[in-house]
Amino acid sequence: MGVALAATAALITLPTTHVPAAAAETPLSQGRSATSSSDENAGTPARNAVDGDAGTRWSSAATDTQWLQVDLGTTASISKVVLNWEAAYGKDYKIQVSQDGSSWNDLKSVTAGDGGVDTLDVSGQGRYVRMYGVHRATQWGYSLWEFQVFGTTGGGTAPTCGTANAAKGRPASASSTENAGTPASAAFDGDAGTRWSSQASDPQWVQADLGSVQDLCKVDLTWEAAYAKEFQIQASTDGQNWTTLKSVTGATGGSASYDVSGSGRYVRINGTVRGTGYGYSLWEVAVHTGSSTTPPVQGGGDLGPNVIVVDPSTPNLQQKFDQVFAQQESSQFGTGRYQFLLKPGTYNGINAQLGFYTSISGLGLNPDDTQINGDITVDAGWFNGNATQNFWRSAENLAIRPSNGTDRWAVAQAAPFRRIHVQGGLNLAPNGYGWASGGYIADSKIDGTVGPYSQQQWYTRDSSVGGWTNGVWNMTFTGVQGAPASNFDTGPYTTLDTTPVSREKPFLYLDGSNYKVFVSAKRTNARGVSWPANAGASIPLDQFYVVKPGATAATINAALAQGLNLLFTPGVYHLDRTLEVTRADTVVLGLGLATLVPDNGVDAMHVADVDGVRLAGFLIDAGATNSDTLLQIGPAGAAADHSANPTTMQDVFIRIGGAGPGLATNSVVVNSDDVVIDHTWIWRADHGDGVGWNTNRADYGLRVNGDDVLATGLFVEHFNKYDVLWSGERGRTIFFQNEKAYDAPNAAAITHDGIVGYAAYKVADTVNVHEAWGLGSYCNYTADPSIVQAHGFQVPVKTGIKMHDLLVISLGGKGQYAHVVNDTGAPTSGTDTVPSKITQFP
Repeated sequence: MGVALAATAALITLPTTHVPAAAAETPLSQGRSATSSSDENAGTPARNAVDGDAGTRWSSAATDTQWLQVDLGTTASISKVVLNWEAAYGKDYKIQVSQDGSSWNDLKSVTAGDGGVDTLDVSGQGRYVRMYGVHRATQWGYSLWEFQVFGTTGGGTAPTCGTANAAKGRPASASSTENAGTPASAAFDGDAGTRWSSQASDPQWVQADLGSVQDLCKVDLTWEAAYAKEFQIQASTDGQNWTTLKSVTGATGGSASYDVSGSGRYVRINGTVRGTGYGYSLWEVAVHTGSSTTPPVQGGGDLGPNVIVVDPSTPNLQQKFDQVFAQQESSQFGTGRYQFLLKPGTYNGINAQLGFYTSISGLGLNPDDTQINGDITVDAGWFNGNATQNFWRSAENLAIRPSNGTDRWAVAQAAPFRRIHVQGGLNLAPNGYGWASGGYIADSKIDGTVGPYSQQQWYTRDSSVGGWTNGVWNMTFTGVQGAPASNFDTGPYTTLDTTPVSREKPFLYLDGSNYKVFVSAKRTNARGVSWPANAGASIPLDQFYVVKPGATAATINAALAQGLNLLFTPGVYHLDRTLEVTRADTVVLGLGLATLVPDNGVDAMHVADVDGVRLAGFLIDAGATNSDTLLQIGPAGAAADHSANPTTMQDVFIRIGGAGPGLATNSVVVNSDDVVIDHTWIWRADHGDGVGWNTNRADYGLRVNGDDVLATGLFVEHFNKYDVLWSGERGRTIFFQNEKAYDAPNAAAITHDGIVGYAAYKVADTVNVHEAWGLGSYCNYTADPSIVQAHGFQVPVKTGIKMHDLLVISLGGKGQYAHVVNDTGAPTSGTDTVPSKITQFP
């Protein structure tokens, strides 16, 4: 910690009749968006601390490390912070500032506080300000009647240095480490609870590789008790020859920031004289780059080279569709990415065949604004009539009047059919009725009959159908007018009248000549389509950074830090650092299956524990160096209530291997509460390049630690351990499709705790309440067909655990299941792919 300054606080007695807090000027914080590490209960949310009412309060959970932060909406020069404590006050705490809500600088450290009202003079600039509680004064949490931030916006001096930490998550090394628990990487991981420490001798150093030569302007150091009395901040372009940017003597530890001037790829903290008898120990090192000469990221602009915008008068339109299809029809692991956008109007005689990484969308506010008298077709000619690999394509927001009365949409996973009006029938099988393994429909009207024919499984949500003819194994419906009645005991159907929580995927449309993104409102107990009522709001394109191929992670993060949303145009984006989504209600939308590839073992994307983030329409492809987590929603321990405005993850797909070796310990980790996962395919590749038990190893598909998380349309396949591991309370899943890893070398390789095989879907033993409907797991143990998997599903036997309509299947007799769930359910047998079912457990 830095030099501690005790605040002078006067204890006050609250009036019996509360009045709004008064000040000589209106705080910059009043009425702004506020978030917290936790809330004691629903009656004490973060927003109460910035509402200007001294009779409402925020209070936290009863643990020491808690925080409250406010988003001022723009960069401000901050001069004063006033904290009006309730009886549960902070004894030791910090006032911190950030430009991006992720990297924080200390403005003031308070020790031995005595509650009441603390008025703190500070000096700093940033958009976000927070109270970071270190030690509580009572057995309760932290509680603030009001948290007020004063200063100026617009007239202050612009920051001369970037606020992002260029060293976060970068490769690190050190002259020594005290032990295996204090590695060099811990000083650059962005976690103030982990540290690097050295052996107890002089000199010692720790360094980070920024990945490229950059202009350096500031370094922040947070020392543990074992600090450096004398040290140098050094830079190097090659990691061998060092230039000293700053020499420090007489240091006293704690947190300190040092302005520097120079450039380098490598940054080193070189300790020469220890301040204690121990070694050197740093909680965090933050490196800042750039200067005020770097212009802000601009929103809006054109949609890039791979977005094809057409109208009914576009010449040779059929030829455009045919050209893209010829390139993409069998390009399963290629790099081509395309988005067709159709302006409102009527298109006659069109057959838009969709290959890999091709999306087609109407640009009207309603599907019927864009009318196709023709077809949007997915078939399987490229794969000899087998549609089980027709992945990664989509259709959205238009009307189809099929040329022969029925449109063909023969797809497998990751091929959403959203917000479509089919003025006729819909055939979900390939020509010749070969194998098919889909699929997902949402917010759509099919006037005629849907014929799934050979489709093994399907999920349909908040739609209407004129009829549904058959099904193979697992057909699930929620909120679908015209859906068949449940018959899972004798057939494939699981039907719920409504969807408990849903919010449709954001989409791009034209308002006159201006592009906007429509974000739908949340619906509860929904049934039928959301249009033409279209409850929600529109965001102009100039509030989006339109990301085009070649954009760097640093620029994308800078755009997010400015408060811009992201619109990824079709392409493949290599990331040398994690994308940090920290602002509530941020929209991250992809076109044409835009693909993010994390390099050098970084995570691809982290989402803060904030309200209403919308992630939609993109693919994350694991890199060749192992990432810990490809997508993380909320940090570990996230506990804020987002029930009124949940984060949604829609048509976000994960791939490990197939396009080359890929590695990730965890694919998706959900720590935030109330998240809605609406259609995802999380896939460890079973074919393609870079495929093998260890070559594209990924232990876990989806891990849910947050409470009250809902999954609608969950496809997770082939992971080395658990495909889904659910540890949060009150979780719900509606429709789950799974295949176990084909390439398990033998039973011993997947045996754990005396159990052969990891369950496809495991609810942790600590969970008390969980419910799921329409779940299927299939085994196809091609490497060792003698494997007998203990069960497809594993859940604690408790009154609050309810599992409906589960099945397991052996595909062609390559491996078997001994049970469906736990030790219950008949074993599969033989080669006839006959499912073993349970309609209710327990």
